[in-house]
Amino acid sequence: MKNLRLKAARAAMDYSQEDLAKAVGVTRQTIGMIEAGKYNPTLHLCIAICRALHKTLDELFWEEEP
Repeated sequence: MKNLRLKAARAAMDYSQEDLAKAVGVTRQTIGMIEAGKYNPTLHLCIAICRALHKTLDELFWEEEP
């Protein structure tokens, strides 16, 4: 499942995938794969992304039950 909330939060901060990747210590490809739903990040990486984007885990990564 694509992570459109992450992409929107990144865009709202005017960060490119590269900017966010540098801020959290991963590659641009990793951020792209997370946004595309092709990579499941570790909790440690999720927290780092949330801190960089000033969001909570719930705001960026929580999936509601269908």
